[in-house]
Amino acid sequence: MSKKLVIVESPAKVKTIGKYLGSDFEVTSSKGHIRDLSTKGKYGLGVDVENNFKPDYVTIKGKKKVVDDLKKECKKADFVYLATDPDREGEAISYHLYDVLGLNENNYERIVFNEITKNAILESFNHARKIDKDLVNSQETRRILDRIIGFRLSKLIQSKTDGSSAGRVQSVALKLIVDKEDEINKFISEEYWTIKGLFNEFEADLFEYKNKKIEIKNELEANNILNKLSNSFKIEDVNSKSKLSNAPMPFITSTLQQVASNKLNMNAKKTMSLAQKLYEGIELENETVGLITYMRTDSTRLSSEFINSTNNYIETKYGKEYLGFVRKSKKEDNVQDAHEAIRPTSILRDPITVRPYLTPDEFKLYRLIYYRALASLMAPVKTNNTTVVFDNNDYKFKTTGQTIIFDGYLKVYSDYEDKKETILPPFDTYKSNIVVASLIQKEQHFTQPPARYTEAKLIKALEELGIGRPSTYAKIIDNIKSRGYVNIEDKKFIPTEIGVEVTNKLQDFFNHIINVEYTAKMENDLDKIADNKAIWYKILEDFYSEFEPAVKKAFDAMEKKEATKTGEDCPECGSPLVIRKGKFGEFTACSNFPSCKYIKPSERQTTKICVCPECGGNIIEKRSKRGKIFYGCDNFPKCKTAYWDKPIDEKCPECGKMLTEKKGQIKCSNCNYEKSE
Repeated sequence: MSKKLVIVESPAKVKTIGKYLGSDFEVTSSKGHIRDLSTKGKYGLGVDVENNFKPDYVTIKGKKKVVDDLKKECKKADFVYLATDPDREGEAISYHLYDVLGLNENNYERIVFNEITKNAILESFNHARKIDKDLVNSQETRRILDRIIGFRLSKLIQSKTDGSSAGRVQSVALKLIVDKEDEINKFISEEYWTIKGLFNEFEADLFEYKNKKIEIKNELEANNILNKLSNSFKIEDVNSKSKLSNAPMPFITSTLQQVASNKLNMNAKKTMSLAQKLYEGIELENETVGLITYMRTDSTRLSSEFINSTNNYIETKYGKEYLGFVRKSKKEDNVQDAHEAIRPTSILRDPITVRPYLTPDEFKLYRLIYYRALASLMAPVKTNNTTVVFDNNDYKFKTTGQTIIFDGYLKVYSDYEDKKETILPPFDTYKSNIVVASLIQKEQHFTQPPARYTEAKLIKALEELGIGRPSTYAKIIDNIKSRGYVNIEDKKFIPTEIGVEVTNKLQDFFNHIINVEYTAKMENDLDKIADNKAIWYKILEDFYSEFEPAVKKAFDAMEKKEATKTGEDCPECGSPLVIRKGKFGEFTACSNFPSCKYIKPSERQTTKICVCPECGGNIIEKRSKRGKIFYGCDNFPKCKTAYWDKPIDEKCPECGKMLTEKKGQIKCSNCNYEKSE
């Protein structure tokens, strides 16, 4: 019997998909990417700039065993199916698997599926194809761009500022936040006043005087108007009309992140992590199945199968009048329409049914996705909107009301959408068309500066401006937070001093590249590569010919920020000590570096743990090059005694070596002795 091997990205999918396929299939995982650009060559880019930007790939550290195991599995198989994710990143992973595993055109095919259900998996084999090299070229170009900009600008920023990194999209996102803060700082608040009439059942606001919009700039003007008004208001016009509000479109990645942030208080990183689990498969009572379709998508398209089954569900459960109409997905210029919107894999798996098998957060997100997709196929909400205009000595006041005539999609989506009723009295019952106010009041206001970005608003801005891809937004936001470029107060981004410094320095030298328009144009160029309408290395050549001269100029001309002096002098050469930033935080060192390499020991490093058993020195806490804490002798390098676990001043009763402690357990550093309670 021939053996077929299916390689997916995530180990979580292996078990689920394995249950759908027969015994002649073996399912295994690459555990994500297996290769990445090396750090060899010019500037450590891993790219041969002079040879059409030819990439140099190496196996990712820690993935050698994965690759070796995959090679063994391939040798056992007669045919290999590459079933990585259905996007450019997934296409690139398939290409690297094809190349590293030594596959050929006769013994492999590429399959894609938008959901992990039995029907979808089996159907994907009927549409097997070869790797789409244009998609691979597009992803590869993005990776090379990000490597060049990230490596070159990060090196520059580290040498000239207190910042630690810069990036093609990251720096533009940070610039949006910094620019917004600049607007806020420059904003000058202005005073203005409003006047309203208070009635028993409603309020009416002054908006016009003698057919001109009214603006009240101070209290004196407000008092002058109040003196001309009476408590009697004449009903001048009552205008009622019905309005249809269409259901929202089903979720794409960016809108899911925005709504989850606003309604569920989940950040983008958490939202995508939960969505990944819902997509890869949940163990229900009688089956293991993916509950939602692929969560990295720009498309609002829904499959005809889902539309038909959902329409039947709506008609049966809610009635024919709740059936909506199918709106065509609007294809934007930068939309990758390779797959569907984010939706439940079956409308019959309602949230209540699957709730026992989900964590509370998984349930909240699944419920949101489920009802958004369901609502998108339901009828519009019909409201009756009424506007009433009143006259008071040529001053016009207005009130508005809204009543819901038919709830439509709000039948299922009211928890996530604010659409309140404002019921007005029947004005045709008022005698002589006159209503009397109980009070006419003035109120002072001040214009407010523009609001800072929340995570949801920043994602919306990035999407509207065509910057990056929705699947990258969570990573972008995580980067600017972890680099210390922003603080978050009341869920709003505030740039730090370092964030402002890095942005301003980049704008001084790279304003022609680190900007919204250029970054959006690059996204369009990547789309052209994917559609075989542009040559990938030509795009890189055009970019690099403009970028690299600017980098060299910046290294020469950008002023380096002076390090902060501590007020102490170096004990070795007498130069001032300064605070510097390293990979693992701030440290105090000599300002005369590299001539003097003195570094002041930190308080943690000089705290004695115990006496060194080998030389009598002090065992102190240290950090490895990778930032991991260990315990070593302060007489290093003469004495190389070191422990990963914290030593205690006690000898092993069996071998005489030092005892160590970890999580309350005391063990010997040399033999198998373990101290009992």
